[in-house]
Amino acid sequence: MTDQIDNFYLVRQDMLTEAMQKTLEAKALLESGKTQKVAEAVQKVDLSRSAFYKYKDAIFPFHTVIKEKIITLSIQLTDKSGSLSNLLQEVAGAESNVLTINQTIPLQGRANVTLTIDTSALQLEIGAFVQRLQAMDAVEHVEIVGSGSL
Repeated sequence: MTDQIDNFYLVRQDMLTEAMQKTLEAKALLESGKTQKVAEAVQKVDLSRSAFYKYKDAIFPFHTVIKEKIITLSIQLTDKSGSLSNLLQEVAGAESNVLTINQTIPLQGRANVTLTIDTSALQLEIGAFVQRLQAMDAVEHVEIVGSGSL
């Protein structure tokens, strides 16, 4: 007998079945605290409890999957004194933990910094975090180049 390996796919929301979409809605109600019980949440979204339990552990919004990962960022940083220090302070201020740092030698006034960070305690969504880094004066470009499990 071969070992079964879970396969994951990224699917656009409008391609999901109605039951899957309602399961996501019910999970959001429970996570937000707007409802306390599964029965109440599924009633609000007009979904059977059996359908909820069928899909609840198999479907997740993309941002929640990323939130529980280690991500690697490629950042173009201008060559100014204190740029890397300011970048690392911003990362630490968002409750992220830097695991690795690689920086190229600055050429033509720019250096590429690759940060691998643990985002499990991140206080923002990944998109907002990347935008915050991108808005820094010394940062020219930020790109997520990889992610992995903790």
